[in-house]
Amino acid sequence: MAKKKQSVPEYGTVTRKGTLYYRTRITDADGKQVSLYATTCEELYEKQLEARRQVEEIIFHRKHPTVAEYCEKWLLMQSAKVSAATMKGYNQNMRNYVIKPLGDMYMEEVTADDIRLALVPLSKKSEGLYATVNMLIKCVFYSAERSQLITHNPCVGISAKGGKASKKKDALTDQQVAVLLDTVKGLPPYLFIMIGLYAGLRREEILALQWECVFLDVRTPYISVRRAWRSEHNRPVIYHNSKDSGSKKGDIPIPKCLADCLHEAKANSISEYVIADSKGLPLSYSQFTRVWQYVVVRSVKERTYYKYVNGQSIKYTVKPTLGTTQRNNPKIRYTLDFDVAPHLLRHTYITNLLYAGVDPKTVQYLAGHENSKTTMDIYARVKYNKPEELFEVVNDALNQGNLDEKLPISMVKE
Repeated sequence: MAKKKQSVPEYGTVTRKGTLYYRTRITDADGKQVSLYATTCEELYEKQLEARRQVEEIIFHRKHPTVAEYCEKWLLMQSAKVSAATMKGYNQNMRNYVIKPLGDMYMEEVTADDIRLALVPLSKKSEGLYATVNMLIKCVFYSAERSQLITHNPCVGISAKGGKASKKKDALTDQQVAVLLDTVKGLPPYLFIMIGLYAGLRREEILALQWECVFLDVRTPYISVRRAWRSEHNRPVIYHNSKDSGSKKGDIPIPKCLADCLHEAKANSISEYVIADSKGLPLSYSQFTRVWQYVVVRSVKERTYYKYVNGQSIKYTVKPTLGTTQRNNPKIRYTLDFDVAPHLLRHTYITNLLYAGVDPKTVQYLAGHENSKTTMDIYARVKYNKPEELFEVVNDALNQGNLDEKLPISMVKE
């Protein structure tokens, strides 16, 4: 049977630069009129069909986006609200753990089981990563629901708990603090460590601290936390709020040992920043990493490195001996048999306040915790970490005689 000849409509004509063109108009996906031109009616008809197909496809995808398409849109919307460093983490986690398993599905097709299956590989990852990805998935689908792209949110009922619980790091002991300070005395990280241990500032707050916010020549020396540091493309950015989450930190009184240390540092400083590079500028991320290496290289923590032997990469593991010096640099002595991270300094500060009997509400203010739960979690670990101190409390509370006094008369044995 012969194929039916396609009917080509008649089009208007227009002359442009001496050439006759056939012209028609279509409505694009945004509702605007767009003109199409061709030298023959057949060519223009094909252009019109293709343009209509593209418009229909765009409209369909706007109403029925895939998970990958809507995730990209959500990330673009978030880029106006959060820092570049946060966006980098969002992008990486979204692509690896959301778009990869769910990206080809339409948003309205995704079920709660699909999300649970996507989260299964994360159960072997850290608790923090699991919570972050869980949050991203829920934000994407809640946003789609508010935009009326989906009628049912598959995230309802999805648990936020999962992943491997991270080991809680204990605060440094007084002996470890003494060893740490003795190790870095006279080295670049010394002032940073002193501020972390005795003022409890976050890394971002220390690296943004300016001398105008350090008040030493007053009856009660204190630090006023007004700025925070972040790194964007390895460049320092200083902004005027102490934390993205909105911490409540303000004026923090400091002990004499820190005040004396800051007095000495200020006398030798050429910068408006307390912690600065050789040019007086705030440190970049890579610069801070190099400063912290002064601590890392003096630890006896096991090291792994690779060496090429006969064209093959051979893995070597070395564990330094405490008290010995580095072979290639005798000035470096291995004196730290415990792990130290910047945030552990702040954790030690908070723990010491609680051990000293400072009430949790005051500690919350000094630490700049927006949520009291953070402070109370540390308080609980400190208070209930010594069973011998709780023995009398528990014994008195559960003493049979005391219980008999509290029970109704009908329940007390005669």
